[in-house]
Amino acid sequence: MDMAEIGPGVAGGSNRQALSDDDRDGRDLFIRWAEAAGCTIEFDEIGNLFARRPGRDPDAAPVLVGSHLDTQPTGGRFDGVYGVLGGLEVIETLNDLGLETRTPIDVAVWTNEEGSRFQPSMMGSAVWGGKLDLAEARSHVDFDGITVGDELDRLGWAGSRPAAPSPLTGSFELHIEQGPILENDGTEIGIVTAVQGFRWYTVELFGSPVHAGPTPMELRQDPARALSAIMGDVYAIAAEHAPYGRATFAQFRSEPISPNTVPERIAFSLDMRHPDGAALDAMDKAMRDSVARHTETHEVTSNITIDTNSPPVQFDENCVAAVEDSVGALGFSHQRMVSGAGHDACYVALHAPTSMIFVPCDEGVSHNEAENISPDQAERGASVLLNAVIALAK
Repeated sequence: MDMAEIGPGVAGGSNRQALSDDDRDGRDLFIRWAEAAGCTIEFDEIGNLFARRPGRDPDAAPVLVGSHLDTQPTGGRFDGVYGVLGGLEVIETLNDLGLETRTPIDVAVWTNEEGSRFQPSMMGSAVWGGKLDLAEARSHVDFDGITVGDELDRLGWAGSRPAAPSPLTGSFELHIEQGPILENDGTEIGIVTAVQGFRWYTVELFGSPVHAGPTPMELRQDPARALSAIMGDVYAIAAEHAPYGRATFAQFRSEPISPNTVPERIAFSLDMRHPDGAALDAMDKAMRDSVARHTETHEVTSNITIDTNSPPVQFDENCVAAVEDSVGALGFSHQRMVSGAGHDACYVALHAPTSMIFVPCDEGVSHNEAENISPDQAERGASVLLNAVIALAK
């Protein structure tokens, strides 16, 4: 709740967008807490922050835990934050108990996970994981024309540590579910075995701007008519790939901005998801076929750009088992599940054994200021994380 006071939202949530002054203040608070717990602090080139608790063997590959502190513009108090502070709670508990681990323990705060101010999302972990070039990431701009590099330099977060993987014994990310499955099933812990693949598109439809009154319907080249048909098709495509298929339209823009002119251009974003790569490819092809068919029918043209392509991720079975053993020892109800949202753990999993731990959140609400979990739920998730970390860190 102390962290939530930094960048407060208008309805009880948080607004700490990436690389903002509020993001800086949130990290500064975390750094004070981590240093008080005996951790050393280091930044890499893209601003990822690592707080380390030393182990008996300084040369041993650390166990990594963590998430992010940046939020959506109208974000909640737990998305990302819970995973970072859960990692810090593990360190403070080990300190309280006087327990020393063989390996160091690193708590990561990844840069710009949300992708709300700067796209793409999961930027810091993507650069670290080798899926996004550092120079390209630094060149990305926000709506005011400010670059990621400008802000990293201003904040002093462009560290000397390479933004690249180093050996890890294993990695865990603790997170709220961001969906309703655990709450609906009355389950206390979700053991995450995989993450859905997702693709973000920008789709543009081009027609001819003519007067809305004198131009007969049959003589128009109206991109809105193609849009209407495409949306129906894509929702049907998601239904055909149930229960995991997802399709979300957003960010609609029409030009010219006039109520009595047929649009010359309509652009929108499309988010499609599925945990199976072949199914996601099939959804992609069906969507493109729909766009081609309806633009031809309505005599308009189109352009499709993939903004983000995040393949499905399967987590390491040994890390999944460590979480499962921890839950079993604690006696919490649990189930294995697939995450419907992307997380920094996706990029970590490309280079190190990784898994995730979910706790239910109220009504499955996330990316919303109403996002909430109870103290008991927070404690259960952190306790599962503690035992899993100890199992790997010895």
